[in-house]
Amino acid sequence: MTPLHYARAFAVHVLTAAGAGLALGALIAAVDGAWEVMFLCLGAAMIVDGIDGTIARAFKVAALLPRWSGDVLDLVVDFVTYVFVPAYAIAQGGLLPQPLGLAAGIVIVMTGAIYFADRNMKTEDNYFRGFPTLWNIAAFYLFVLKPPPWLAAALVALLAIATFLPFKFVHPVRVARLRNLSLAALVLWSILAAYSLLRSLDPGPWVAGALVVIAVYFLGVGLSEKR
Repeated sequence: MTPLHYARAFAVHVLTAAGAGLALGALIAAVDGAWEVMFLCLGAAMIVDGIDGTIARAFKVAALLPRWSGDVLDLVVDFVTYVFVPAYAIAQGGLLPQPLGLAAGIVIVMTGAIYFADRNMKTEDNYFRGFPTLWNIAAFYLFVLKPPPWLAAALVALLAIATFLPFKFVHPVRVARLRNLSLAALVLWSILAAYSLLRSLDPGPWVAGALVVIAVYFLGVGLSEKR
């Protein structure tokens, strides 16, 4: 192997670590109440998370650079982007009255931390077990749909409990079943989410309804699958 191969492999770790930088940008935006910017940063982090693994396998990063664990790095970045920053947004975004907002944020980070420590968070056929701590997505829906505080609190509690329930949740890329349909739904969701950001998280009832339908689809794929 040439130095170029090692440099290229390390660049993949840098790409993954860039998600942590995006998380910091998202947190700063959240503190300033710039929720659209926060979700934009979190969305960019999701894109990084979606491509870095494929690139890492193609460049044989694990074999070339055994000193650094790509899996650990990925978990660290995923926790701050999928759990910690969204927990702050839900706690301080005005969705829930205080101190209920703070309590919800604490529940999110604690259950998320336990979930990330679960060695069996994925099934052999690449489904997630339980709600896979997609709190960035949950926060996005709460900001778009703007449910009453009691309903927002109930949804947070339900998702926190669902983290530990024995049902399957589809990974739209890695799960073979209905992959083409799931990918199409993911693309449509991304377009609608981007439109929602352009509309300051107020996309109107038709777009909001379509986002809900897509969420129900992704939930239904896993629930309809045998354990």
